[in-house]
Amino acid sequence: MLRRLLLPIALVAVFLALVATGNASTSRSAGLVGESGPGFSIEVKLNGKDLKTIKAGTYKIKIEDKAAIHDFHLTGKGVNKATGISFVGDQTWTIKLKPGKYTYQCDPHAAMGMKGSFKVTT
Repeated sequence: MLRRLLLPIALVAVFLALVATGNASTSRSAGLVGESGPGFSIEVKLNGKDLKTIKAGTYKIKIEDKAAIHDFHLTGKGVNKATGISFVGDQTWTIKLKPGKYTYQCDPHAAMGMKGSFKVTT
């Protein structure tokens, strides 16, 4: 009797795992982080690596603004979001990236090189 129950339970477990995996793949947010400070550095990383290119789509990005003298400002096609200069902490943004170039910078220190960019592809 127990053997007859194990097969249907195992099949249901496999089905639920496949459904969960399918839903997870549509979430395009894992590992996208923008960081400003605490020194004079600014970067965007995907899964711990510097972001150079990314496919178009809707993403969640965690912004880690680590100093009250900096902000994190992201601009590009349809995106113009920034933390406040005096803000210190984390924010999570949902952004829709379209093909093109996106720039991130610390507004008060961009002329000192505190800026970067990445490309969004189709």
